[in-house]
Amino acid sequence: MATIGIFDSGSGGLSVYRELVKVLPQEHFVYYADNAHCPYGEKTAAYIQDRARVITEFLLERGADIIVVACNTATAAAISTLRAEYPAVPFVGMEPAVKPAALGTQTGVIGVLATAGTLKGSKYLNTRGLYEDDVRIVEHVGQGFVELVEAGILDGRQAEETVRASLQPLLDKGADKIVLGCTHYPFLRPVIERIAGPGVQVIDPAPAVARQTLRLLQERGAVIGQGPFSVELNASGDPSALRRIFALL
Repeated sequence: MATIGIFDSGSGGLSVYRELVKVLPQEHFVYYADNAHCPYGEKTAAYIQDRARVITEFLLERGADIIVVACNTATAAAISTLRAEYPAVPFVGMEPAVKPAALGTQTGVIGVLATAGTLKGSKYLNTRGLYEDDVRIVEHVGQGFVELVEAGILDGRQAEETVRASLQPLLDKGADKIVLGCTHYPFLRPVIERIAGPGVQVIDPAPAVARQTLRLLQERGAVIGQGPFSVELNASGDPSALRRIFALL
């Protein structure tokens, strides 16, 4: 049985955990929500790197065979540092799904909803650079999205108003594909899809991350599918939000 470590700034990474369980249904998962330091979006890269080191040490002490950085902002700020400082540990990060959106757009415009940290990160900027000559890429920070999810407000008037304020500018520019560039955002997907309408596709990169995690474990010869499924939830702050979101899964 493999032990899979997962961390995020809060509960959003559970959207990735949800996809990991589908391809790795008999493994042990150790999840860490750094909610005492959430959100990461406006934090400096150095701050996020320091938190990532602390969390990585915790997950390794818990026996992690692989670590999924289930946070786009942490991936952008810290995954290169983690790979350099822990060369024996396989890390899987998040990347906004610009490629499938660019290949599938009919209007020639794709929208990216993400945190400020992700949109400024070299990982995203490099990916955007591969496709921006062929399609128009419009971006917007999901203002208040993380806070909604952490508070357990996933629908209703407040959620709709908050989502519309950041989504509508992308729709007004003709985007027919909306890329979710933060692991918190999939929990607001029903609201996003309702506002966007049937002609707009919302794309979540989490399934691709789950497949990559499985592939790396197989490459390393990790024992897969031999034990009873189990999950351990950890939080640096109040765990109630994490438990509330987990219960929804």
